[in-house]
Amino acid sequence: MSTENQEAQEDELLALSSIYPEDEFKRADSAPGGEIQVCLELPPNFRISVKSNSSSNTKAENFENAVSFLPPIVLNFEFPPGYPSTTCPIFTLSCKWLSPEQLTLMCQRLDDLWEENRGSVVLFAWMQFLKEETLEYLNIKSPYEVQFTNNGMHTLKHPNEEASVCLAAATLEEEAVDRRATQDVQSVYDLIRHILDFDESQQKKCFESKPFLCNICFSEKLGSDCTYFKDCGHVYCDNCLRDYFEIQIRDGQVRSLNCPEPKCTSVATPAQVKKLVGEELFGRYDHLLLKSTLEMMADVVYCPRLSCQTPVMQEPGGTMGICSSCQYAFCTLCMMTYHGVSKCNDPESEFTEPTLEDPNPETPDSLDNEDSIDDEQLAKMFQGKRGRRKRKQEWESMKWIKENSKECPCCRSKIQKLSGCNKMTCSQCGEYFCWMCGILLPKWDPYDHFRDTDCPQNS
Repeated sequence: MSTENQEAQEDELLALSSIYPEDEFKRADSAPGGEIQVCLELPPNFRISVKSNSSSNTKAENFENAVSFLPPIVLNFEFPPGYPSTTCPIFTLSCKWLSPEQLTLMCQRLDDLWEENRGSVVLFAWMQFLKEETLEYLNIKSPYEVQFTNNGMHTLKHPNEEASVCLAAATLEEEAVDRRATQDVQSVYDLIRHILDFDESQQKKCFESKPFLCNICFSEKLGSDCTYFKDCGHVYCDNCLRDYFEIQIRDGQVRSLNCPEPKCTSVATPAQVKKLVGEELFGRYDHLLLKSTLEMMADVVYCPRLSCQTPVMQEPGGTMGICSSCQYAFCTLCMMTYHGVSKCNDPESEFTEPTLEDPNPETPDSLDNEDSIDDEQLAKMFQGKRGRRKRKQEWESMKWIKENSKECPCCRSKIQKLSGCNKMTCSQCGEYFCWMCGILLPKWDPYDHFRDTDCPQNS
């Protein structure tokens, strides 16, 4: 190798290393060469579909989606001793979503660029062509369709073209595939997985490098320090969301870990919660979420043994439950040891349900005047599958709430007074009201009500 070629090769490798990041250009350690990964800039709302023409074609083998990024075109190269004075770089070109025939056309174009620049370094020109002209050169437009043939190779076409050009090796007769062109995907499943994984990873990378304004603390932070709600697109900083989620989990509100944006219903994923609150609180979140889900299932009861409390599936129409943990067999009506067809011995099972047709002074309609439970809700409560014990507990709970709490005159939330003066603050809506007479108090001077009115407190 001449000294001029050696210096030109070294200068070109150093220049490319300084221009491109390591994930785009990697220099080989041993031989004078390396690897170039080119990620194309797709137009907005670019759609790609993958379809299989195999005899066992199923819906799972058909895929269509809008993507922002496609897996890169990979150029592996090595400098021969005569480069750049007389010899072209030795290279291979591979891509997961381009066919070998399309890659062959790309190889021919790289050869043409070398001929146009013979005697000069050419890698930068190659990279520019691959990055900026590939879509136009191969006439790739949205929507774009990738079809797999029976032999595992794939063809590519535009759905809006009347005469599609099939590029699979099995149908190509006139032109051989260049040995330097490699289509390195084995199945339709591999291709779909690579497309989705790469698009997700690149979108995450772009998100982490952009600044976002948090609408809670009004600070601008990089996406790497923020959480993105996929369903609604809102972004909040991790510090604010961490405080918000930790309070909700400690209060047992595991179904309230949603986007803080007003009226937004997007919910944080378990992975996002785990990232923000840590292992200990996530364990509590996971436990409470499972418990909450089970309690919403009418055919689930809990083992009555206090040392066990394992959820037990109840057989439809049956009254026997068998704990899978301690093997205890119990009656799901009285929660005592299973007694077959014998009458329940639990005194609480003698509780008589109120009827909807003949309400008495202790019915829910009399317990709640303005905000009463309607007939449909009441019927659902009394027609549950938890047995008389459960219904009695619910009834007693309603009585206790009525006797020991009052409604907020603004949002109707139930409020219990523990101590202090009669100026109450609703924890739900934040409004002030008088505990004695129940009227709303002005926020600018809530205590004026207690000085010169006919409030029962002053009598």
